[in-house]
This record gives sequence, C-alpha cells and structure tokens, in this order.
Amino acid sequence: MGSKTQKIKEGRGSSAKGADAILTETAVPAVVEGIIGRTGAKGEVTQVKCRVLQGFDKGKLMRRNVKGPVRKRDVLMLRETQIEARRVKSKNMRGSY
Repeated sequence: MGSKTQKIKEGRGSSAKGADAILTETAVPAVVEGIIGRTGAKGEVTQVKCRVLQGFDKGKLMRRNVKGPVRKRDVLMLRETQIEARRVKSKNMRGSY
C-alpha cells in the first residue's frame, strides 16, 4: 500500500504563476513625469505617471504607485514594467484624494 512513488516536478521554483516571465533580471529605470494623486487607506502611497527609459518597454508611459517621498524628474527603478497600477478614483473617498 505504501509503495506508490510521488512524482517531483522539476524546473519549478516556489515562484508565483508567470512571475518569471514578468520580472526582469535587473531593475529598469523610469523617470517620474507627473504626480496623479494620493492613494492607500491613509493616503500613504503616491500615484505617479512615469516613462520607462530602458528595456523591452522603453518609452512606455505608465501609472505606478510609489511609497515614500517622490517628485517630478525623480528616477524610479522598476522591477517589472508590464503591470500598471489601477486608476485613483476621481471621487473623494476616505483616505485618498
């Protein structure tokens, strides 16, 4: 009864589905072109528009969430450039504006 062998999947890490395809080996620089607004439960995250400077998505303008102080012309180092942040709601909701 206990003679069944368990098949081991080779070549698979403990990463999430498709994460290997999204993450690049190194970070990609992007410059902040504009600040959209604050988001998060307490307004601790800033949503910005940034332009990717290198890599596969060079020149792409995307919306990202940034924690901490940020201003125009700052350079962000992005670990991935394919996933974009959701838009901040235009209504004044609790904690975001």
